[in-house]
Amino acid sequence: MDFQLDEDQREFKALLRQFVDNEIVPVAREWEQAGRYPTEIVEGMKDMGLFGITVPEEYGGLDLDPVAFALVFEEIARGWMGIAGILGSHSLACRLISMHGTEEQKQKYLPDLATGKRRTGIGLTEPDAGTDLQGIRTTARLEGDHYVVNGAKMWITNARYADPLPVLVKTDPTASPAHKGMSVLLIEAGTPGFEVTKDIPKLGYKGTESCEILLDNVKVPVSQLVGGVEGRGMQQVLSALEWGRVNIAARSVGIAQRAHDEALAYAQERKAFGQPISDFQAIQLKLGELGTQVQAARLMAYWAADAVRSGRADGATGMAKIFCSEVALQAAIDSMKVHGGYGYSTEFEVERLYRDSILMSIGEGTNDILRTVVAKSLIKKETIVG
Repeated sequence: MDFQLDEDQREFKALLRQFVDNEIVPVAREWEQAGRYPTEIVEGMKDMGLFGITVPEEYGGLDLDPVAFALVFEEIARGWMGIAGILGSHSLACRLISMHGTEEQKQKYLPDLATGKRRTGIGLTEPDAGTDLQGIRTTARLEGDHYVVNGAKMWITNARYADPLPVLVKTDPTASPAHKGMSVLLIEAGTPGFEVTKDIPKLGYKGTESCEILLDNVKVPVSQLVGGVEGRGMQQVLSALEWGRVNIAARSVGIAQRAHDEALAYAQERKAFGQPISDFQAIQLKLGELGTQVQAARLMAYWAADAVRSGRADGATGMAKIFCSEVALQAAIDSMKVHGGYGYSTEFEVERLYRDSILMSIGEGTNDILRTVVAKSLIKKETIVG
């Protein structure tokens, strides 16, 4: 059994770490507090080819393996989790198009998406439908050579930059079960009736926008139906979200690692009763537990990413997302405790890590829902434990 990254992965991780340490870490706290969009960081990610990490090489992408994909989000989230969000939704949409799009759709969009000339996201969540995607109400009625789309989406990352935006709709609202009537349409920016109505204020996950979208009689050509066949939208989305759970697990590891780094550095600098607080056993217990949990989460994330190579890995990715996200939150809390009162100050990084960590247990399916996914995978013996 080999628990090490291969040489290419190690070199790639070192390159990512250098970029994050030079371009993201020095500005993250200031820009987040100012509400400043990270334009320069986005340009840097374009230069590195990171917008093409899930795009096949034939269309100009990097086509990373799932473990290298996880490394991207671990390292970027270590610097600023909101930046990982900009890349995350884009990468899932690219994965969806590359796996399920028609050749015409791939040729039209993937080369520009790979360079970041075009950017994208994924339009799934609605005011009354989050984890329960079959409950969406957005409809697409076929009229001749186009669909007429009506509905609303919310919490859409990259909404103001997405072109096109893959949107999950019901092409047959009467279908039973509901997923058989669901499809994905690629809606281009500027299409009449497609409106980003507002940015949603958030506790954390800043640096990228999360928006509400209104779709009012939006006319979408039939050629924009992903795969060219109705009724496959749910399967298309779920195949992309499998990578999404690896994305969230890896982001969680990045947050946890930064929380550990901040706690370790502070404990060696801060003095009490004439000595560094790292000399006190109570602090050592915290640091020891932090380091152990971070490494366990990292191995879980890489294991799940590796499982994705071999096909469907709902159980493995679900386990990793649950475990890593909960480690991230606990790591942020424990790092805050090591910092004492300073941990509650916006002048220290750990306060932001705490706010960002909370989302990890909610995004890409809540942890409680994913526990049922894991259980079903175990019952069907699709995931082996032990």
